[in-house]
Amino acid sequence: QVQLVESGGGLVQPGGSLRLSCAASGRIFTFHAIGWYRQAPGKQRELVAAIPAGGNAAYADSVKGRFTISIDNAKNTAYQQMNSLKPEDTAVYYCYADTGGRHVTRDWGQGTQVTVSS
Repeated sequence: QVQLVESGGGLVQPGGSLRLSCAASGRIFTFHAIGWYRQAPGKQRELVAAIPAGGNAAYADSVKGRFTISIDNAKNTAYQQMNSLKPEDTAVYYCYADTGGRHVTRDWGQGTQVTVSS
């Protein structure tokens, strides 16, 4: 079982920056992918960014050029740098990790609130 601890959210003004982190612990036998979804009240959950093991990161059109996802393998931690934040980025951000095992399992972070407002 993999546990994900997520941090880095908060209140920021439009144009500001935040860096989210997602630290993994537990039984990480094989890493397959990690990424973030976000969800605002009353809206569908949206995939924001994802990066597979040994692959290239993919981003939602709404965040391309502003968000960057990276992995520090030594720390078993992923980071999502968010620049030029807009009010429409306001949401709860949930990281996930796909790992195995005999079977691939998706685990989720607890979520962190990002609020972009003046």
